[in-house]
Amino acid sequence: MTHTAKTQLTARDFMTKKLVTLRPEMDVIRAVQLLLKNRISGAPVVDTEGQLVGVFSEKCAMQVLLDAAYEQLPSNQIRLFMDSDPQTIDPDTQLLSIAQVFLLTENRRLPVLEHGRLLGQVSRRDVMRASLDLLKHSPIRDEGSSLLYLSALVERSDAPMA
Repeated sequence: MTHTAKTQLTARDFMTKKLVTLRPEMDVIRAVQLLLKNRISGAPVVDTEGQLVGVFSEKCAMQVLLDAAYEQLPSNQIRLFMDSDPQTIDPDTQLLSIAQVFLLTENRRLPVLEHGRLLGQVSRRDVMRASLDLLKHSPIRDEGSSLLYLSALVERSDAPMA
């Protein structure tokens, strides 16, 4: 693959497609159990047609805890606790644009939507993994290049330990 093609990685190229998803009517305690069981910090909430309606995260779970501690829970459904307006990206969003979103926001994951339908999700970890893979295969070999330096570091870290 050419250097130009490799640097044009988009969300479609490295997004996670196998996701734990939740339903808006699901019990919040069950949702928290699923997050813990799957060792994830959040999950998309989708309707019966696969349309994203929100995201339920550890932060949302903290709201459940506080509401339960200080007052009666108004409902046990996720729909009252989820982030119903999460930032999303489309499948053609480029790697560097996604990295910039993560740098400038507190988001830990970005649902990938096409026509409102959930296709996958990109996490900060996905971006780091794709970036390292990109650097590992980078043909840039200009002396003094930052990419050359990073590429060499990645190659060294992949070498077997003596």
